[in-house]
Amino acid sequence: MIVWINGAFGAGKTSAARELIELIPNSTLFDPEVIGGALPCLLPPKRLDEVGDYQDLPIWRRLVIDTAAALHAEVGGVLVVPMTLLRQEYRDEIFGGLAARRITVHHVLLAPDETILRERISGRPVPSDLSDGDMRVRQWAFDHIEPFRTARADWIDGDAHRVDTSLLTPFETAERLAEAVRSGAAPGCDIVQTPEPTSETLAAGVLLFDEQDRVLLVDPTYKAGWEFPGGVVEPGEAPARAGVREVAEETGIQLTETPHLLVADWEPPNPPGYGGMRFLFDGGRLDSGAVRMLLPGPELRDWRFVTEQEAADLLPAVRYERLRWALRARERGVTLYLEAGVPLGG
Repeated sequence: MIVWINGAFGAGKTSAARELIELIPNSTLFDPEVIGGALPCLLPPKRLDEVGDYQDLPIWRRLVIDTAAALHAEVGGVLVVPMTLLRQEYRDEIFGGLAARRITVHHVLLAPDETILRERISGRPVPSDLSDGDMRVRQWAFDHIEPFRTARADWIDGDAHRVDTSLLTPFETAERLAEAVRSGAAPGCDIVQTPEPTSETLAAGVLLFDEQDRVLLVDPTYKAGWEFPGGVVEPGEAPARAGVREVAEETGIQLTETPHLLVADWEPPNPPGYGGMRFLFDGGRLDSGAVRMLLPGPELRDWRFVTEQEAADLLPAVRYERLRWALRARERGVTLYLEAGVPLGG
């Protein structure tokens, strides 16, 4: 499992993590800062200059997932990860990626009083030859107090087990964290465990429409990005039935009729993805009032009905092309066969 220690910059996450690995048997410290430190060696400066925070780079998030999983496979036991997470979609992507590898994450939050937090940032030991760079690091910590306060109100306090560390030493903080994990006060994150594919997959999505013929898109909690309701077809399961099942599991909407197939699209491998066949079905029009009572479902962070043009701004290009041709097929009352989003055979 992983104990992920969240908290504002300067909250003492790393100090507590170092103490915690002494209290939890067979535990290892993994600091994702090493990933950020390696990126200047991997990416061109132009790409790095495009973001103000390494966490905004998809490669950083993927490397954190893959490195944590590889380290866990190598040493086993418990990984202790001190790292600030402000954006909920990054939490969902990272924790969901770890859950897909069957690694449970216990999310804990160090929450000292803000006055004490500011005192700790100001009181950090300063070398006599303090450089402007060190000053900028300190100011950076101050500048992120307000965004972290906002993130706590938006989602962190409802997701993580909170420990008030205002009057605690790093060792006392570690004791509280160890007890919270042992007792279940800091349970494993309740996130859908969708296994990472190891070969080509068969997936079924269902397009659902409102009275204005806008299509329903959903934002899953367990991975990044918008998509249609749907998922991987299980062994021995018919694709249409899989689509109906996934709609019910994700949204609570029960489709009573077998949906009509709009497109069958072969998605080529694009490492690290394996590709495979992707089906899109027409689930028909929904009563928008009833939908609003059901959504968001247990696996969704958000949902919305969108026009085709709005979908272009939300969906990855490959998914948008699949949607675009599915809408054309729906207009014409036909089924289209696609390869990599391009229709073949007329």
